[in-house]
Amino acid sequence: MSDANLPGPRRPRLTRQPLALRLVLSFSVLGILASVTLATAAWAYVRQVDARNHLVDVVDQARLDAQLLLSDYVDEETGVRGYVLSHQESFLQPYTSGVASAQQDLRQLGALVARDRPSARLLAPVEKAVALWRSQFALPAIAATSRGDTAYASPVALDLGKADFDRLRAGFAALNGALRSSAASSMSTLDESQTAFLSLGLTVVAVLVIASAGATWALRSWVTEPLADLRAHVREVAGGELDHPVSASGPPDLAELAADIDSMRRRIVSEVRSLAEASEALRAANEDLSRSNLELEQFAYVASHDLQEPLRKVVSFCELLSRRYGSELDDRAREYIAFAVDGATRMQALINDLLAFSRVGRSTSKFEIVPLDEVYRDALANLATVIADAGARVTSVGLPSVQGDRSLLTALFQNLIGNAVKFNENPRPLVEINARHEGDMWQFAITDNGIGIEPRFGERIFVIFQRLHGRDVHGGTGIGLALCKKIVEFHGGEIWLDTGYSPGARICWALPTIGAE
Repeated sequence: MSDANLPGPRRPRLTRQPLALRLVLSFSVLGILASVTLATAAWAYVRQVDARNHLVDVVDQARLDAQLLLSDYVDEETGVRGYVLSHQESFLQPYTSGVASAQQDLRQLGALVARDRPSARLLAPVEKAVALWRSQFALPAIAATSRGDTAYASPVALDLGKADFDRLRAGFAALNGALRSSAASSMSTLDESQTAFLSLGLTVVAVLVIASAGATWALRSWVTEPLADLRAHVREVAGGELDHPVSASGPPDLAELAADIDSMRRRIVSEVRSLAEASEALRAANEDLSRSNLELEQFAYVASHDLQEPLRKVVSFCELLSRRYGSELDDRAREYIAFAVDGATRMQALINDLLAFSRVGRSTSKFEIVPLDEVYRDALANLATVIADAGARVTSVGLPSVQGDRSLLTALFQNLIGNAVKFNENPRPLVEINARHEGDMWQFAITDNGIGIEPRFGERIFVIFQRLHGRDVHGGTGIGLALCKKIVEFHGGEIWLDTGYSPGARICWALPTIGAE
């Protein structure tokens, strides 16, 4: 097996993942770690608060209440003993107040130790010892003494009462021991919780520091450095180094972006080369066009001088021949001479019309604002004889001012009005020109009541030298509407036949308003 067929080194799984997935996975792991750490810290804090509350609100308060309760029982024992020995009822006052206080303190202590199971089990023996001391010594001794009996004043009876009260003290000692043990346990739990909370707080800080460092490294390695590398390549290309390849390291999506940019660069290089070739071809075409224009100008000069001079000689000599030798010629010869004169005259008209057609756009230096009502009056003045001979009536409505060449616009109006009058068989030809504003264009229309134009000839009438009628019916060279089309398009507009209008004909054209591009 050749080396070319050997698989390349496998990239680590993470480096094959897109940038978005990398960031999601990384921040998810960091989020889980932070959540677990914060949850553990919260648990430690709650445990610390519970331990402190149990110690302060339960254990310490229970120990205080136990001391108060024991003090109440001691007052009871002191009062009973003093009453038995002195037979004075004033000695019972500590007993009476002790019984009342003991009931309240016992309820408070019971409510507290109920929340501490080891202590709660030791409160019952204390209550039992109190009940036993009261029933076997305190109450019988008070009752006997109040009758005057001195039996409970003997040392033996007092020792028995003391023994019962000592059992009460022993119960309190056990209860206090349990409360001290619970206090020590709560204190230990509090210390452990504080230590755990402090440790977890430090862990949270460490995790945040590590996460920040990791995020900084990830952003620098996965985003900042690859983008800087890609930006450097792109700047090379933007600076004119179009052959400089664009590539990027880092996540696959950045590498794909670099590949797309490089593909775009290659397309741009290809298009630039194509444009350069097209520009060279265009330059060559412009040179050919310049030569053609020069040749056309030379032809126009020749046509306007050199060609027309022989034609004028032909016409002059044919007319001279007809006048001098007309009586000696037969009808056929005179007809031949008339044909020659007519042909030469028509050729002169064709040359003049062709020259006018070729001059459109070449003899104009710049446009000016032209009032079309003045152009309209100039055209009517040029056609005054034709209009008068035909008995035509020509009107206009709302002609604006436009930017253009005055002489060309006059030729436009003159040709359109002349055609409307010429191709009209009515005894009273009517021609109307109107204009209306639409957007950034002026829409014009010339309407007549003449013979009309069939819709199928809507495009043909604007082609040079195209005629719809024979010369024996209507004269002309067939260049008039083609000249109109060239003039309108030279002014940035368009011209067309309204194929839906009848009877008669309507030709429409549009020119830009002043200031419109």
